[in-house]
Amino acid sequence: MRTLCEDIKESDIGKEFTFKGWVMHYRDHGGLIFIDLRDYSGILQIVFDENIEGESFKSAKKLKNEYVVSVAGTVRKRPDGTENTGLKTGNIELLVKSVEILNICEVLPFQIDEETEVNEFTRLKYRYLDLRSKRLKDNLIFRSKFTHLIREFLNGKGFFDIETPFLTKSTPEGSRDFLVPSRLNKGRFFALPQSPQLFKQILMVSGFERYYQIVRCFRDEDLRADRQPEFTQLDMEMSFVETNDVISITEELFALIFQKLLGITVFRPFKILDYDEAMDKYGSDKPDTRFELIIHNLTDIFANSSLNVFKDNIQKGGVIKAICLPDGVNLLSRKDIDELLNTVKEFGAKGLAWTKIGENNLLEGGISKFISDEERNNLIAKTGAKNGDIILYQSDSKKIAENVLGRLRLHLAKKYNLIPEGRFDFLWVVNFPLFEYSEEEKKIVAVHHPFTSPSVKDLNELETDPLSVKSDSYDLVLNGEEIGGGSIRIHNPGLQEKIFKILSIPDEEAKIKFGFLSDALGFGAPPHGGIAFGIDRILMILRNEDSIRDVIAFPKTQKAYCPLTDAPSSVNETQIKELGIKLRETTVI
Repeated sequence: MRTLCEDIKESDIGKEFTFKGWVMHYRDHGGLIFIDLRDYSGILQIVFDENIEGESFKSAKKLKNEYVVSVAGTVRKRPDGTENTGLKTGNIELLVKSVEILNICEVLPFQIDEETEVNEFTRLKYRYLDLRSKRLKDNLIFRSKFTHLIREFLNGKGFFDIETPFLTKSTPEGSRDFLVPSRLNKGRFFALPQSPQLFKQILMVSGFERYYQIVRCFRDEDLRADRQPEFTQLDMEMSFVETNDVISITEELFALIFQKLLGITVFRPFKILDYDEAMDKYGSDKPDTRFELIIHNLTDIFANSSLNVFKDNIQKGGVIKAICLPDGVNLLSRKDIDELLNTVKEFGAKGLAWTKIGENNLLEGGISKFISDEERNNLIAKTGAKNGDIILYQSDSKKIAENVLGRLRLHLAKKYNLIPEGRFDFLWVVNFPLFEYSEEEKKIVAVHHPFTSPSVKDLNELETDPLSVKSDSYDLVLNGEEIGGGSIRIHNPGLQEKIFKILSIPDEEAKIKFGFLSDALGFGAPPHGGIAFGIDRILMILRNEDSIRDVIAFPKTQKAYCPLTDAPSSVNETQIKELGIKLRETTVI
């Protein structure tokens, strides 16, 4: 019988057990040999005593790190002063009577511990070794508990777990599709789904009023620390609901997750912020509200400014916006301010204006000599600036000024440790625009996707002023990261057709790409809405990791390559011919 390491307690002292696992550490102290035995549950110290079991001691001499062994013996208390408070089993150890080497281990490419710095490519190439580390093991066990809790909660709320196809039709959803050539239908292609969006809407038409799925999704896009070409999302859809229904059940789910897995009480309801207010105050549609640094609109204050760059910009329809950095005088030297200029230029700014607040609310440095007493008084009243603060200004179009200051506030918060540790701030952002104009495509495009319902109050503006129309949509933000997004969907085929026209999707193209959904909506589709959450990103935040690759068992690199399996890889000529395609150029990785 095998016992797991962390199942042993002090009440088991004097009893005999058998353990199986890996040699984590090996220490030879002459007549005594100590190993730390690791299995998936934890670690237990194992002792070989030459004077008690000589044959086992001889066998122990052959052991090396990561050998797989089976040891049997008696549990005893560790001698006083040798306890390890960092281990659950730190007060006990196993005195070995017999040992069997189940398998040996080659020379390790890197040591499996938390202190060793290892190149990520090497870690991914030998992922089976990397996953033996406590940090990654704990991450994946946490992930398992996380998804189990989701299923348990939603099943209890009357949701059905329904799978949707991986081989489906290529439809425009904002990113490139991964295409799969069909052998049986030469010249045609499947696409791996970017999301189950169309299928979950069809399930609503089918009468499954509550659907969910923990599903793999695929996007052929440029990667970064919080993106993977294949990722996992929790997908949910409900019939006969409004926005508040979706928000309510989501908050209940996350309150449960935080309580059960982190022991943290999440207070409901979560704060709700209008999209326009989020952009105005934070310069982002996923604002981090764990710290202040609010963006202030100062356009009215500087309407008659003597500073030409301000006056000319306002006359062109631009804005003057700023953030006030508390105690900025002690945080920023003149050199730091000059370096900030280079930083904001990387964000798309033309420059960076500034002033310090001195004693008696007098302005010092920067553009202070161009600011009148009246402007100064209004400026201080609006920003709440105090002695020692620094005000940082942007004069540009509304879009650029908000984007620059939004990124600048994050940059300052991280650099000067303004973000409280261990804090979790949930926030709903609602009332996104339904459309935006794409300079690249020279046409109106959907902000989310073309199946998002317009806000009922804006329906009359749909054809006359589409860019003013808001959507019935909602994003969930946690600590400045968008972790989920959804909307109430269009269930009326006539309205869906009108949206396609505004998006310049010709009737024939709409029929080819979305005909099956449009047809389904014509057969008694109920009002419905839903939301999807990025599980990898949520876990990255909850586990305090910098990359989602550390909460995924077998991730890809930033070049969408798997060092473990050497994928993607070339295939033989026969396979290519069977698909009826011909490669114009072959690149060997």
